[in-house]
Order: sequence, then structure tokens, then C-alpha cells
Amino acid sequence: MTNPHLDNKLHVLLLENIHSSATVLFEKQGYEVETLEKSLSEDELCSRIQDVSLLGIRSRTNITRNVVNAAPNLMVIGAFCIGTNQIDLDACLKQGIAVFNAPYSNTRSVVELVLGEIIMLMRGVFDKSVKLHQYGQWDKSVTGSSEVRGKKLGIIGYGNIGSQLSVIAESLGMEVYYYDIADKLALGNAKKCESMEQVLQVADIVTIHVDGRPENKDLISEKEFKAMKDGVIFLNLSRGFVVDISALKKYIKNKKIKGAGIDVYPKEPKSNEGKFKSELQGLDNVILTPHIGGSTQEAQKNISEFVQNKLIDYIKTGGTMLSANFPNVQLPEFENAYRLIHIHKNVPGILAQINSILAKQNINIVGQYLKTNEELGYAITDISKKYNKDVIKDLQTIPHTIKLRVLY
Repeated sequence: MTNPHLDNKLHVLLLENIHSSATVLFEKQGYEVETLEKSLSEDELCSRIQDVSLLGIRSRTNITRNVVNAAPNLMVIGAFCIGTNQIDLDACLKQGIAVFNAPYSNTRSVVELVLGEIIMLMRGVFDKSVKLHQYGQWDKSVTGSSEVRGKKLGIIGYGNIGSQLSVIAESLGMEVYYYDIADKLALGNAKKCESMEQVLQVADIVTIHVDGRPENKDLISEKEFKAMKDGVIFLNLSRGFVVDISALKKYIKNKKIKGAGIDVYPKEPKSNEGKFKSELQGLDNVILTPHIGGSTQEAQKNISEFVQNKLIDYIKTGGTMLSANFPNVQLPEFENAYRLIHIHKNVPGILAQINSILAKQNINIVGQYLKTNEELGYAITDISKKYNKDVIKDLQTIPHTIKLRVLY
């Protein structure tokens, strides 16, 4: 449980070279902003986070239970990226720390890179370019060079990226087949498959677009590569651990896989100064990129604007729409009132206790909102300006209280 925060006291820590627009916005709000270009280890973060109220990270920083427990003043975390698998959401929930991410903001950037790599791999452009650069070899041959028009594209994971890829690929003349564990409506003429194996058996090109849940580890391994067509093109721009790299190398070397585009890896350097090593280095017609699927100027700006606006809204109004772990509440602006935000374990009777405390002090409630999930209760109460300061202490001592915030 923490004491109420005043907005102008907030200390913001932004890691991993988050877009500068976030720094500008937070400084305009009067916050104290500290920025670092790299990620921090668990121990480093634990030692620096004690007075941090707002934390901004990208995909390389792991927010563990130890980090959360070392951050008594932390109110909110912004993941300036698509996923949140690097964050212990349950630990954050138990400490009343809201988490926001940007699940849609770099979709277009990933889709464009996937399509670009598909075209280059189908034409063997990458290898021909290397031959010209390194050896001066003039490999002007149509052997193994094909158009994407008329080819069958298999998409594993039909979420935001997979579905947008589906639409654009179809406009290029490709036939689209997809599989998702959730029931997803087909867009355009895409064909929904009943199993992943069905997609793998029919597709000329297989591309993976699944999330970071632990069950997806080694989703594509020996069995799945065996099920693919001979001469298939394979791409993974989702999560590094979903593909068995040794099995992928095996099937590239025996030519069952004609070409591959890989952007994510089981182990990645923590910064641009780190050394990258992979079994896939040096293989023919394999495009390796350093986790840049969403790394365009447009995408990073979109991500920064989206997440920073969610963080500001949470701090200033308590709004939690599209939070990755909190009950979602969209709140109106408030004037001539105090907003009390009571974050508590989801047990019966909390709202009644809040109202009882306010009633005893003859405090007028001008608006009240409550939203819960399985673990957490999120109660917002707008009250008239006049109140006894002891009310705050009484609200903090309600059993099962996690945090209390007062917005002025």
C-alpha cells in the first residue's frame, strides 16, 4: 500500500531508447524523467526502481516478481512494444501496478517486412546480392526464382498482424490459408484451416505470427518441418522461442526449406553492442534480421504516442482502457471534485466499506465506478471537495486494500 501521489512528484524511468516524444510529453507534465538507451538486469533494476512511479520499457527488459517487490512507489508500467510476456503481470496485479502496451501500433511495419522478405526469398535476391557484393559473381539465372502471385501463403496465428498480412497478400494474388487456436473470422477469400498441420501441408510459404505464451515454445519443430511441402519458404517474425532452431537448420541444409526469414531468436543480445550468434548464420537464402519487425520510425512513433497517452490518462484520470492486467474502465474527466481510486483484492463488501466511511464523514459522492476481474477490484469514487483528511487513512486501512490514490 502506498500513500497518494501528487502528479508533479512523479519520477519516470524510460529504458531501451524509447522514442523521444515520450520524454517530451512527460517533461511537459512536470515529471522528473530519467532515460537509458539499454535494458537493465534484474539486480540493476531492483537497485534503481525504488523511487520510480512510472516505468517505460521495451521487449528486452524483464519485469520479475523481485523487481515489482523492489518498487514500492511504482504505479504503472508502459511496455512500448506489442507483447507483455517480459512482464510478470500477476505480480504487478497483486501490487496494484497497471500495465499498458501497444498491441496494434507496429502491425503495418511487421507486415511490410514479411512481404518484402517473401518476395526476396522467392526470387533468391538476397543470395544474388551477396554474390555480387563479395565475389563479383553475375548470377543472372531464373533457376529457383518465382513470383509470389498464385502461391499459397500459410499463416499460423491470425491476430492483428496475421489478418492484415492476409489482406495485403491476397491483393498481391496469393492464396491465403490460416490457422489460429481461437475462432477468427476469415478476411477476404482467406481459407480457415482446422489444424496447423493442414496449413503446413498446403502452403508454399509458412509464416508464424503467434503470441508469447509459454505453450508456444517449440511450436514449430521436427514434426512440423516434416509436414511442410518440399521447397517451402519459412518465416518467423513473432517470438524466438516458438521455433526449434536446430531443426530449422537441418531442413534448410537438406533443401526441404528453400529459404527462411528470421527476425527473432531464442537468445538475443541485450544491446546493440552485444555479439549475435546463431546456427543459422552462413546458410544459403536465409535472411537474418536483428528483431526489427516493428522497428520503423513510423511504428516507434505510433507505439510511443499510444502508450504514453494511456499512461498519462491512467495517472491523471485513473482510466484503464486496454490495460493488459487491470479491469478496463473508461472514466469521464472530473471537475470540482477529488477522485479516490481504491485498488483492492476482489472480495465482497469493499465498496460498502468505502461508502460507509464516506457517509460517516458526511461526504457527498458525485460519481462512482467499480470494475473487477478474478483477482482485483478497481473502485473509483468522485467526492465533493470538502473532506476530513482522516478519511484517507480510514480508506487505506480497509482490509484487502492494495493501493489508494487521490487525484486532485
